[in-house]
Amino acid sequence: MDMEILNPHVMKIIIAARKEDSIRGISQRIGLSYGWTYKWALELEKAGVLKRKGKKVFLEEKSRFYREILDFLRAAFNGSAGFHYAVLGLFGIKYCFTGTDAVFVWTEGGYNIARYRDYYPIFIKVRKAEREIFKFYVRKLGLKPGKGTFYKPVFLEDFPVSWHKGMPVDSLEETIRFMKKYIYNFEPALEMIQEMYGKRTGVKYKEVVSNV
Repeated sequence: MDMEILNPHVMKIIIAARKEDSIRGISQRIGLSYGWTYKWALELEKAGVLKRKGKKVFLEEKSRFYREILDFLRAAFNGSAGFHYAVLGLFGIKYCFTGTDAVFVWTEGGYNIARYRDYYPIFIKVRKAEREIFKFYVRKLGLKPGKGTFYKPVFLEDFPVSWHKGMPVDSLEETIRFMKKYIYNFEPALEMIQEMYGKRTGVKYKEVVSNV
């Protein structure tokens, strides 16, 4: 493994790169300027990971360096919920958090339910047109479905996206409707939402009676 070129930008390029791609496309997905993306793409070309042809770049998936980096990522982060959340932004697809994860986002991490280390589904919506791209990244990074931490996607023709704290998510109104549908699981979260956003959710706070 060529340690001299390893840095966060290179790692992101390796994660984000598709079989057939462009430097501009990679640049947009990783949020790095075209110039710097081009520089590190050249280094990856020297390392045998990328091959340029005109404006296109191609992944050399049999490259030893490429395979070693992927093996490292799989070993280091495959069980990490944080990695699963963070890496979605590098896929270059339209997605948003939904269901339990929408509750998690809107309560700013204050409410999480029925998830633990060995079973941690991440609920997202993904556009149907990008299903194969999504599956490509899941396979590439060795993110096993249905085991440990895993994505539980719903594929839709399209869907609106709201943003909270930089995260794409179902609207607050849609999330409240979801919580009300499963109120026995989410009553505490509805109370939190009511307090945080001044939304009338129909949930009454439990009062503590004191005889003092």
